[in-house]
Amino acid sequence: MLRLEVRPQPSKGWGYASPLLALAITVVIGILLFAVLGKDPVRGLQVFFWEPIKSTYALSELMVKATPLLIIALGLAVCFRSNVWNIGAEGQYILGAIFAAGVALTADKTTGPWIVPAVLAAGVVGGMVWAGIVALLRDRFNANEILVSLMLVYVAIQVLNFLVYGPWKDPQGYNFPQTKTFEAVTQIPRLMDGSRVNVGLLLALAGVAAVWVFLFRTYAGYAQLVGGLAPAAARYAGFASRRALWTALLVSGGAAGLAGGLEVAGPIGQLTPYVPAGYGFAAIIVAFVGRLHPVGIVFSAILMSMFYIGGELAQSRMGLPKSITGVFQGLLLFALLACDTLIAYRLVWKK
Repeated sequence: MLRLEVRPQPSKGWGYASPLLALAITVVIGILLFAVLGKDPVRGLQVFFWEPIKSTYALSELMVKATPLLIIALGLAVCFRSNVWNIGAEGQYILGAIFAAGVALTADKTTGPWIVPAVLAAGVVGGMVWAGIVALLRDRFNANEILVSLMLVYVAIQVLNFLVYGPWKDPQGYNFPQTKTFEAVTQIPRLMDGSRVNVGLLLALAGVAAVWVFLFRTYAGYAQLVGGLAPAAARYAGFASRRALWTALLVSGGAAGLAGGLEVAGPIGQLTPYVPAGYGFAAIIVAFVGRLHPVGIVFSAILMSMFYIGGELAQSRMGLPKSITGVFQGLLLFALLACDTLIAYRLVWKK
């Protein structure tokens, strides 16, 4: 029978092959799922993997979805490599959107284009403030950052609801829970006419280069990596664990807040209760599928955005429920966790 046997050392090959095998397993299970639901499996795969890339417009929408996932996942990669488990990027994303909206709402007809950097900076500050609460509680009281960051997501949602149902509610919005539409001057500049892709994509790609340089080419990044891989060795080498904790959480929170600011001042154009789109949770999967490497995260962000768009199309064209997107995301994560077993273990046949 087949048994798992510990490898003498972790397999580098399976470190790269594991995400590909996990994707293949997800596709196979997806085919079976479509068949069980009485849907055409070929059509289902076409909706998820072909429709999002079949035209220039489809590719532009793919980039719109991939941008916040990429930005948030880059910040999470810094956290996870530092052995800091920030699970609350969704809350930091929401607070970034709130702070950015607060600045955008101050604009009027006389406001200059300087408001755009101010909106994005406010988003970064909002995310860092929310992540800073996690860092403070972990630093001062040794609170579990997983639980604290996760619970703060629901606090952030309630803060958002209070604002859009209360003081920030548009008085001319026919009683809908949303702010007024932001002034045109606050709109994030778009890269091309007829497309919703904006400069956030360029910021995300610049973030890929910045995170790669920080993690693999700087002393501070080396300290973060050592602190994550071997905390005892980091303390022996004189690296400050407190600094690593605060750096990881503030970078992660700032990235999530930036993504929130880009969303409300970009594609959405106002603050609504529907700002929480699950990007903060999906970015966790993106980070791990990308092996916590900036370049790998680019490809995994594109894949996850295909799941988002495919899920939306599956609702309208195949009559599938909205939860189909979450099903595919969950399948990919569990398949990846299972396949990662092959990095440290190998299958052997024993009679």
